[in-house]
Amino acid sequence: MSASETPTGEFPPEAGPGHVVVVGAGIAGLAAAHRLLEGGARVTVLEASDRVGGKLLPGEIAGVRVDLGAESMLARRPEAVGLARAAGLAGRLQPPSTASASLWTRGALRPMPKGHVMGVPGTAAALSGVLSEEGLARIERDAELPRTEVGDDVAVGEYVAARLGREVVDRLVEPLLGGVYAGDAYRISLRSAVPQLFEAARTHTSLTEAVRALQGRTATSPPSGPVFMGIEGGIGTLPPAVADSVRARGGEIVTRAPVIELRRTASDGWRIVAGGRELHADAVVVAVPAGPAAGLLRAEAPAAAAELSAVEYASMALITLAYRRSEAAALPEGSGFLVPPVDGRTIKASTFASRKWGWIADEDPDLVVLRASVGRYGDTEILGRDDAGLVAVSRHDLAEATGLTAEPVATRVTRWQDGLPQYPVGHHARVARVREHVAKLPGLAVCGAAYDGVGIPASIASAYAAADQIRGDLRGVEQLTAHPVQSLHGGAGE
Repeated sequence: MSASETPTGEFPPEAGPGHVVVVGAGIAGLAAAHRLLEGGARVTVLEASDRVGGKLLPGEIAGVRVDLGAESMLARRPEAVGLARAAGLAGRLQPPSTASASLWTRGALRPMPKGHVMGVPGTAAALSGVLSEEGLARIERDAELPRTEVGDDVAVGEYVAARLGREVVDRLVEPLLGGVYAGDAYRISLRSAVPQLFEAARTHTSLTEAVRALQGRTATSPPSGPVFMGIEGGIGTLPPAVADSVRARGGEIVTRAPVIELRRTASDGWRIVAGGRELHADAVVVAVPAGPAAGLLRAEAPAAAAELSAVEYASMALITLAYRRSEAAALPEGSGFLVPPVDGRTIKASTFASRKWGWIADEDPDLVVLRASVGRYGDTEILGRDDAGLVAVSRHDLAEATGLTAEPVATRVTRWQDGLPQYPVGHHARVARVREHVAKLPGLAVCGAAYDGVGIPASIASAYAAADQIRGDLRGVEQLTAHPVQSLHGGAGE
C-alpha cells in the first residue's frame, strides 16, 4: 500500500482540510502529518519535548549506533516499510541477520518453538522441549473439552489456560505477549492483542484446531519476504527522516511546544495554545498518549477524555551493554532470548543486537552489543533502582543464562516511563466509544498506540485513518475499529 492509499486500497476523496494542527511528533503524529500534506493540507506539528520520534530513539554506545527504544518493525504490513521508503530510507531497510531466538526457562536456553500463534500451539508436539510432560499432556485434552465461548472478549491467559493449561501461558504466551505489551497475559484482551486467534476461536470448538486452521490458511498463501525489518542506523532514524520529508513538503514542526489548551471556536474551527503562541486551525489530530490526550479533550469531549483517562500504561527500562568481542566468546548463537516471568528472573528478555542486525556488527567488528529489558505492568520495584543497579541485575541474569561474565566496556540505561499502553479485556469497546465521542466534533481525530495496536505499523495505520477522517473518509477508522492490528513480537528482546 502506498503512503497515499487508505487501508482498503482506494484513494481517499480529494477534500481540502485547510490548516491542520497535529499534536505530538511521535511516529503516529509524523505519519499523520505526512498523509495530510499529501492530501493538500497546510500542517503544523506541535511537540512538547525537544525532539521528534517518541518511543523511537536513536543513540550510540561505544561509538556504535544503536536503538534505545523500539528496534524492529513488522514488515508483513505495509505501513511502516512504506513510510520508510517514502521518507527516502529504501536503501537502508534491512531484515534481521538471524531470527533464531530462544527461551530461557526451566534453567536452560531452549530453542523458541515453532508452530504456534503468539505462543498458542496447534499441537502439543510443537512445545516439546519447553513444557513438562504434564504440560504437554494437558494440551492434548483440548480436543476433548466442550466449546468455550469467548463472547465479546476474553483475556488471552484465561482462555488459553482453560483450554490448554496454565503451563502454556506461563512458559510461552506470557513472555511473547510481555515482549509486546510489558503486560499480564491474564489481563490482556484476546480480541485486541491477537485478533486473528479471537476470530478463529469463535468458529472452532477446539483451540488447537483454531490454531491449525490459521496455520493452514497461511500455508496455502504464504507471505513473501521477511516478517520483520530494521533500518541501518536504527529504527530510531525513521522519525527524523519522516520529519525531514514533512518539512520538505511544506509542513511546520515545532518542538518544545506543549499544548496547554484545545478549544472549539465560534466558526467551527479550533484554537490551540502551545509554547507561548496561539494557533487557529480548521482541524486537529491528537497523536499523544492516552493521558495527555484526555487532558486536551476534557473541555470539548469530556466523555472521550474519561475513557482515555482509564487507559493504563506499563513502564520499562532498556539496558544496553557493549563488550569486547574477544571477551564475549561464551555468548550463544541466535538473536537473543525471552524469559517467562514464572521463572523468577529479573530481566524479561535480551537481544544480541550485534548478531541480529548486521549493520551494528559492521560498524565495529571488535564489539558485541546486547540489550536487556526489565519492567512489567504492576512491577515497579525494579524500576526504582538506579542505573548501576539495573546494569548489575542485567549482567547477573545474562551471566546465568549465557555464561557471559566479562566486564562491559560501556553501558546505557534508557527508561520508558508509561511506555506501553495496556489492552485489557474490553479495550476494543473503549476505543470504539472514544471514537464515537470524538466523531461528534467536526475536524477532530485521534491516533497512536493507545488505540488499535502498539507496533509501529499499527500506529502508522491509526495515523493514516485519522488523517483520512479529517478529510471526510471514515473507511480507515471503521476498518481499524473492527479489526485491530496484531502487534507481533520481534524475535527476542523488546
